Amino acid sequence: QKGGALLLTTQNGQQTAITGVPAIAYGGQGGLGDVILDPDFGENRTIYLSFAESDATGERGGAVARAQLDLDAAALSSVEVIWRQRPKAAGSGHYGHRLAFDADGYLFITSGERQLMAPAQDRTNNLGAIVRILPDGQIPSDNPFFDEGGVAAEIWSYGHRNPLGLAFDANGVLWEHEMGPRGGDEFQRIEMGKNYGWPEASDGRHYDLENIPDHKDDDGFRAPDVSWVPSISPAGLIIYTGAQFPDWTGSALLGGLSSESLIRIRFDCDRQDQAACEAERFRMGNRIREIEQDRDGGIWILEDRRAPNAGRLLKLRP
Repeated sequence: QKGGALLLTTQNGQQTAITGVPAIAYGGQGGLGDVILDPDFGENRTIYLSFAESDATGERGGAVARAQLDLDAAALSSVEVIWRQRPKAAGSGHYGHRLAFDADGYLFITSGERQLMAPAQDRTNNLGAIVRILPDGQIPSDNPFFDEGGVAAEIWSYGHRNPLGLAFDANGVLWEHEMGPRGGDEFQRIEMGKNYGWPEASDGRHYDLENIPDHKDDDGFRAPDVSWVPSISPAGLIIYTGAQFPDWTGSALLGGLSSESLIRIRFDCDRQDQAACEAERFRMGNRIREIEQDRDGGIWILEDRRAPNAGRLLKLRP
């Protein structure tokens, strides 16, 4: 949970608090962010957590730690921070810090631009980027900007705003979505070394209604495959591989915060020049923060707890 609680929840709804979670800088959009299992969790019991942390001056940034999870003791041990947003900044927004492993065991991390905009175009920091590291925090030498050194060596793609969804499809293609400004939320394929344009290009506007140039074919930026005006406020992302919902197999499913919805994206669009398109939208009545698939093809969604009687963990049934 955002405030720092890590809960083990059983199929019948019983919850146990896990101890040993790192210190969390809770506030604004910051807190405990994502939690995923190591691909070899069955053997090594390793998990990965992302979270907001603060320094002695009060400035904040996202971080990722790995730890051993003892289910019997309900505790984390050997907690080690393997990645940090650099630099830290004032404020408490746009951390991003969603996590995903690819089939080769590389860890991908989304890094928001901390509401500073310009750093997303500057590879001397790792804000506004998607980074690729090894599970121990080392940097692969085949990253696109490895030869630049510094934090640039971590960067896989850049020009991102606030990425809150990250998932690989069955073909190993990486997909991401991110919050736009006033409109201009984006869903897109992530390609090595590409610049996605923020804040130089967006299909939305600044909050004060100042114009931002729209994505164009010749602007040098990688345009989104799907964008939304007005915003849907996307959060959480899976590429569904199960059989319980056969019409959805192979589709992307993402939650919507301001849109209070579950949204399905398909990849077999009517137009040949479209790699992805919105297929369906289901009104859920509350802000949807996260979505996951279980081993049996069931779909779980997690509500934001901003509204009364919200904050539920729900299972969808066919």
